[in-house]
Formats: sequence, structure tokens, C-alpha cells
Amino acid sequence: MLASEQEDKVYHTPSGVTVHRRLHKDTSPVVIEQLVERLDHDKGALFSSGMEYTGRYTRWDVGFVNPPLEVVSRERTVAIRALNRRGAILLPVLQRCLDHEPAVAEVRNEQEQLTVIIRPKPAVIIEEERTKQPSVFSVIRAIQKAFYSEEDTFLGLYGAFGYDLIFQFESLEPLKPRPEDHVDMHLFLPDEIFVVDRKTNQAFRIAYDFVIGEKSTEGLPREGTSKPHAPKRPDGQNIPAYRKGYYASLVRQAMPSFYQGDLFEVVPSQVICRPCDLKPSEVFKNLNRMNPSPYGFFIYLGNQHLVGASPEMYVRVVGRQLETCPISGTIKRGNNALEDAENIKQLLNSAKDEAELTMCTDVDRNDKSRICVPGSVQVIGRREIERYSRLFHTVDHIVGELAPGFDALDAFMTHMWAVTVTGAPKLEAMRWLEAHEETPRGWYGGAIGWLNFNGNMNTGLTLRTVKLANGIAEMRVGATLLHASDPEAEEEETLVKVAALMRALEAPGEEEKGQTYRTRSGEGKRVLLVDHEDSFVHTLANYFKQTGADVLTVRSEAARRMIAEDPSYDLIVLSPGPGKPERFQMDETIALCLSRHLPIFGICLGFQGLAEYFGARLDVLPKPAHGEKSVIRILKNDTLFAGMGESMTVGRYHSLYVRNLPPSLILLAETADGIPMAFRHRQLPVYAVQFHPESVLSLADDGGMRLIDNLLMHLPKHAQDLKMGT
Repeated sequence: MLASEQEDKVYHTPSGVTVHRRLHKDTSPVVIEQLVERLDHDKGALFSSGMEYTGRYTRWDVGFVNPPLEVVSRERTVAIRALNRRGAILLPVLQRCLDHEPAVAEVRNEQEQLTVIIRPKPAVIIEEERTKQPSVFSVIRAIQKAFYSEEDTFLGLYGAFGYDLIFQFESLEPLKPRPEDHVDMHLFLPDEIFVVDRKTNQAFRIAYDFVIGEKSTEGLPREGTSKPHAPKRPDGQNIPAYRKGYYASLVRQAMPSFYQGDLFEVVPSQVICRPCDLKPSEVFKNLNRMNPSPYGFFIYLGNQHLVGASPEMYVRVVGRQLETCPISGTIKRGNNALEDAENIKQLLNSAKDEAELTMCTDVDRNDKSRICVPGSVQVIGRREIERYSRLFHTVDHIVGELAPGFDALDAFMTHMWAVTVTGAPKLEAMRWLEAHEETPRGWYGGAIGWLNFNGNMNTGLTLRTVKLANGIAEMRVGATLLHASDPEAEEEETLVKVAALMRALEAPGEEEKGQTYRTRSGEGKRVLLVDHEDSFVHTLANYFKQTGADVLTVRSEAARRMIAEDPSYDLIVLSPGPGKPERFQMDETIALCLSRHLPIFGICLGFQGLAEYFGARLDVLPKPAHGEKSVIRILKNDTLFAGMGESMTVGRYHSLYVRNLPPSLILLAETADGIPMAFRHRQLPVYAVQFHPESVLSLADDGGMRLIDNLLMHLPKHAQDLKMGT
């Protein structure tokens, strides 16, 4: 990201501006932390990518405060404001450029502000030229041309693009009144940019000065108006409550449109509000920690803060290449890797989710085809999994080459707005949304990011965003609806999506994670783990250590000597291993333990050795169960399986099995085809399982760890009772 920014430069723009760029390499990455604190009260922005994805995303931070200029639009009026004396020097050159812009009807110079009025849209628009019609983007393009240079890759316009910009581009009319403070776009032109490459931990400060005729910004302070953050809700203001069932009702309202052929899919949203007394910087830090994303952002616009962790690229342009990464298809994360794998499988096997993403991609390809070289639009990634803190998404990656005469702003406009936040057919979906959503979308479904003056662009969709103003946090979330959508399931999806945002509003502290099941049942207990040369014995030992037990792991011959010399162990564990129990003289180990009244727990080979010792016969499975997952039936309400229900998912590694159990052993669990999986002795402190509780396949619901915890909690006490003759 910083490869081309390795030296100071002086260059000239087409409008006659001389730019002095100074690169300060002695900057510490800590500067970003300081910048975050300043954004509580100083205008500016931080864009932060916390995600690595080869060929798509890298980790970096780009931020600034106290920019000299801001560009704000509402409907067909644009205000270009100087925010300090440095910005005032830039206004005249922009006025000269805009005076000659055909799309501009009028430019008024009003006390450190240019007010620009855009000409009306033409009555007839050729679709291939729709992006060239007069709009607020005509002003943005004029500013970009005024400062254009290929000598620099960071100077540009940074900020937020609101959903209502669609009315500049399409033949749509707003049906709802907009608030007085509503704006469609709010961008900044910074003259001091802080950049951190998180991969190399390099930080740079890039400072710009401008010379225009006889005037220069050199030596002028980079300052702005600071507004201390004071979260105070207006007296008597009610915070709208979440209405369970509202979103499901929206889903039902959409159904007739699918069956009538008006819509293929649509993405309605709902608003969830909460009081928030945290500083915006704390909300950003919470969200950035809990939910790293490729398009994290923290923007202070002067009257509100935008804090977000968007997972989705909107439009990125580098040179002539245009790319997008539409997301559709969502499933929540599991509690462990095993559940994650199952959820990914479920997501990839979902015909509904595949159809959602297919429609998104087909619409996206159509958007690109308007402005790209014929034949250059390609899908280079299909239904790829992207992993976030609470969700998995399926993502497509689409590229195209901009045709001559088209630029990044054309790319931005032709994709308004992404089908992943609107629907398809896109125009009809946006009409439906304007008619059925209760309130205007504001920033939601728009974009955040930047347009560099060299013509490059990097923007993310405004999703997973909190708008903070007057002590109220407003969050908007949606889901993609199809004719097959289940209303309640779609409403639940919106709540899953908003969960990380809600948690970010809580006071800073250790993030609550899905805690795995742990107690200290082994504390103060000594466990001797007899190793039968197994490949998983250290994982098994680790499980016992997690309970607080003191664990020693030794090979079988040494273990017998240790038991003979010191019979004070609380538990002897007979590990898995290759071959048959006799290979390790397991009957001798068992006899020694029983003679000293020591509790025994056997696993796999240990299970077979104990069963054989008490009179069972071993046989060979028709097909080895090596690395196989099984759901076993729990037959007895025994302490070993306490709190684990009627079944358990386990990992198996065995080719021998116990054919029949003698009367002295009680069968506790078995497979669906009747293979014994667990037993206990009727009188002695002996338990055993054929499966591997330490296997990754036994992670579901933390079952393996729960079983070991139950064992340590109950078995040693049973042994002491036997020793005392009770």
C-alpha cells in the first residue's frame, strides 16, 4: 500500500495547483490510537482494514483529523466548505473549475463556502450515458480533475455516501419526508494523512501543502473546530423499541411481489435503537476488537459519528480494473471448529443461499457491462467463504476493465446501490423499499471510503454501522428475501447480524465469548496417564490438566512400577494405542490398580483392555472406524454423561470392538448399529469409553471435556467410598 510513497514530492495539477508532499517515516503506529481519541471531538475519519484475504484484502489504517475542506450534498445542491484558513486558499481554484462545468447551473461564493446548484436531469437518457448526466457526482469529478496527478496515491476525497444518492442517478422519487439535518453525501479533503501498514507495522504521516498563485498553505495551522463529546439525550425523547415480528411482517408483505414476477429478491431493513453513554471512540474500539472487517470505519461529521465494520466491498478501482465482492448467504458461527465446519457445509449446501448470491452476481455483472470493455467482466471467485467473529458469508469476486471514457465515478454510480442491499430487479426493488420501509435509509446501504485524485477508488458498503448522535445509537440491518424465505428465520438473521453492534455499545472490557465448558473438578487430584504409545496422549493429558488436575504421563511398564511404589493416585487413565491390549500387558496394569483400590478410566484400547479383563470378547469391525464421526446413544442416566442429553457426537479410531459385555459391566452408550461405546463396572470404580473424548470430532457442545469433567467430579469420590468400605 505504501510502495509508491517512499519520498517527498512536488508536483503540479491541471488547475495550476502546486502540491508539496512530505513523507514523515518516523511516525509510530500508536498515532492511530491517538487519532481515534481525537475523532470523539474533531472532524475527520479513520478507515481500518482488519482482515487478510489473499488477492482481496490486507490490513491497514488510513486516517486524518481537521481537514481543510468538506463537501456536503443534499438533493441537487452541493456545499464546499472551508474548515480552516488552509481550506479557504483552495476555494478559488475550485470555483474556477466549477464555473466551467456544464452540469453546474450556478456557483455562489458565500463566506468560506461554495454553494453549487446542479442542472436538472435531462428528460431522455441513453442508458450507456446515464453515469454522465448532471448530478452531484459532476462536482466530485470536477474536484478530482482539479487535483489530478499520478504522482500521489493518497490525496483525495474521503467520507460517506448516503443511500439517497440513488435519486441523482435513477428515475426514482422519494416518498417519505427527510429530516432537516439529512444529507446525501459528506466527504472531506484531508491535507495530513496517517497511514499504517499493519502487516509490516510501518507508519507514515503524509503532509500536503498547496501553492495557488501567490497564496500558499505553508505554515498555516492544521486546525479545526473541536466539539467536546457529551452524550445527552434530548429531554422527553423516546427511543423506539424493537418490535418483535415487525421484520417478519415485511417479509410477508414482499411475498406477492415474488409470485407476481415483480421481484426476484429484495433486501428490506429494520432500525434498532439503544441508548449509548460510551464515547464513540470506545464503541469503535469495541467493534474493531470484536468484529475485525475489511471495511472498518470511524467518521465524525460534526453532528454525528458513524462507526462500522462492513464486511462487503462496494466498488474498488485500481488503474483500469474495477472489482466488487457481493455477499449473500449468511450463517452464524459455531462454538468450535467442528460446529463451524458443519455450518459452512450447511451454508454451501443451501439452495436458497446459492440462489441469493447468483442473483446478486448476475445483477453485478450487468452493472459492470454498462461501462466495461466487452468480454472483460469475469467472476474470479465463486461462493467463497469469508469468516467473521459471529458469521460466515458466501462471497463472489467479480472484475472488469473500465472501457475508454469511463472512470471510478462511473463505476461507483453504475453499481448504485449494490443488489446485496436492495434486490433485483434493482430498480423495482428500490421502489418497493421506498414504499415499504418505515423510515429513510440515511447512510445505510450507501458506501464509505475514498476517491483518490489519481483516479483510484476504494469503498465498502455501509453495513454493520452504528450512527451515534445525542446519546442514541441507531443500527439498521436487513436480510435478502426470496419467494422461499421464512419470515421468522429472516427476522432472526437480522438479529444475528446486529449482535456484534449491540455488544460494542457495552462498557469496554473483556469481550464475552462463547465460553467453553470448564470447571475445576480436577483441582487437588493426581492423575497417572498410562501411555500405550498413542498419537493423541498429550491432547488427552491437556484435557485433564484443564480441570486443574496434576497429570503425569508415562509409558505402561514405568507406570506399573510407579503404581506399585505409590498407590495414592486419584485416577489411573489407560490411554488409546495400537494393536491389542495384551501388547502392553494391560491385564497386569489393571490387576495392580484394582489391588490398590485405584479408580480406572479406559479410552479406546483401554476400553477394550478393561472389557477383556472382566470377561468380554474382542472382534474386528467389518470396516475400520478411523477418524470417523458418530452420534452415539446415551442409554443410562449416569454421572459420566451428566447434563449431556440422549446423544453425543464423538470421534472414533478403532478396528477392534467389544462384542459382548459381561454381567459385571453396565452398558452406558452405543452406536446406532449396537457397537458398545461406554460402560462402567457395577461395583468397582471403573469407567471406559471406546471413542476419543479428546478428538476434534468430539468437540460438539464441548462433549469430550464435559465427560472428563464429570469423571473427575464423581469417580474419585466413589473410589474413596470403596476404600472406606462404605
